[in-house]
Amino acid sequence: MSESLSDRYAHKIKTPEQLRDILGPMPRTKRAIMCHGVFDVVHPGHLRHLIYAKGKADILIASVTADRHITKGLHRPHVPQDLRALNLAAFELIDFVVIDPNATPIENIRIIQPDFLAKGYEYTANGLPPKTAEEAEVLRSYGGDIIFTPGDIVYSSSKLINLKAPDLKLEKLQIFMERQGTTFDDLRRTLDALAGHRLHVVGDTIVDTYTHCTMIGGQTKTPTMSVLFESKTDYVGGAGIVAKHCQAAGAHVTFSTVLGNDSYRDFVIDDLRRAGIDVKATIDKGRPTVNKNAVVVGGYRLLKIDTIDNSSISDGILATMTNTVRNTAADGVIYADFRHGIFNRRTIPSFIDAIPEGAYRVADSQVASRWGNITEFKGFDLITPNEREARFALADQDSGIRPLASQLYDQAQCKLLILKLGERGVLTCNSTDHESLDSFFVIDSFVEDLVDPVGAGDALLAYSTLAMLASKDGTQAAILGSMAAGCECEFDGNVPITPDHVHARLDAVEKQMNYAS
Repeated sequence: MSESLSDRYAHKIKTPEQLRDILGPMPRTKRAIMCHGVFDVVHPGHLRHLIYAKGKADILIASVTADRHITKGLHRPHVPQDLRALNLAAFELIDFVVIDPNATPIENIRIIQPDFLAKGYEYTANGLPPKTAEEAEVLRSYGGDIIFTPGDIVYSSSKLINLKAPDLKLEKLQIFMERQGTTFDDLRRTLDALAGHRLHVVGDTIVDTYTHCTMIGGQTKTPTMSVLFESKTDYVGGAGIVAKHCQAAGAHVTFSTVLGNDSYRDFVIDDLRRAGIDVKATIDKGRPTVNKNAVVVGGYRLLKIDTIDNSSISDGILATMTNTVRNTAADGVIYADFRHGIFNRRTIPSFIDAIPEGAYRVADSQVASRWGNITEFKGFDLITPNEREARFALADQDSGIRPLASQLYDQAQCKLLILKLGERGVLTCNSTDHESLDSFFVIDSFVEDLVDPVGAGDALLAYSTLAMLASKDGTQAAILGSMAAGCECEFDGNVPITPDHVHARLDAVEKQMNYAS
């Protein structure tokens, strides 16, 4: 790999204590000035501010707000703090960069003691704001001062990002992998080590049907749409496709589910057994096998027809399923919750108690038309809800993604949270120390040719679980899960993703990254 941003400029990124030692006590021969901000996208207004500041001192320090303190916009910052710091370090006029772990620069001013703090002209427009006044007081306490830069040009990072967010997925991934010490060879080795693990997948089976039709027109007497039937294809979905992904990745899979006493029962059992899965199906004569039939016309989903009974399973079925979980040897147990009768507030405690001692515990919530609560799976090793599920579980519509993930992580008491953000990728939280710079990381979506996003979460769930069993590394689990999800989005319908698919995606991303570097 050619020389990266980190190789060239990371030496300019310092801690506050390192900068204090480099600058030495006041008075100094060389004066230092500090500029503080988010710098999510560096634009001409930033440059004028930095150039002006550099003209007032010998040493220019750029201070960057840490990710967790950026609350403007639900999904900001767009550029993670490590990459923002490296972007600034690449500017010749900037001598040092510091990532500020605090909500305000007050503490860093006390530690570094710059001669000057440069503020934008807008901070004086309506009198000195309280926070700026507090900064001025700290500066004066040791002999420093504030300098206000001219306000003739002001640009907003938020407005620029809202016009079109920059595509930085390769740069973000590269910085993240470098920070974690993870290489593509590490990912390949983990991918090759997925085979052989024993997994017990438990959850609602869904038969996804695609009924392809051609538009004929409408009736003249009634507002009725008329379509011509062409073909119908059935796929095993829901928790069933999670099991198929795991089996395709090389795991030995047992699958426990509830099916109706109908033709789809035989379709599901035959399909899964052909894939090599040990099926433990409980037949409930009082409910149908869940079927979701999408009528597709010209590539668009015109209508969806669901055959479903969401009532809770009986105590007898619950006892049968939990006994199967308890008595099945497994390295990991995955509870795939689609809220179609198996998992609810009444049954979940029994399912949790049934997990064999020492098994890796995973829960996923993928509730499309109903509500589930991922925090009911308390104390699990890995949970992978989507943003909608997280907001419902916390009754929180307004928080930014990082505060939302922090709250969910704490309430669920999990060890690893992979929060699915749809086309924006995933955010991972792996520590209760939400003040730590390494508590969160974001991996963008690596979909090259979007065909059908349905099922991406199932692929992520399977590959991230197996990657944790193989490597015990949340970094690798999130990356491999994201790559598998990206592959799934490029197939129409639920198609099991194989390690060959993920290997090919890793090769392509590494090649693009090397070219970009």
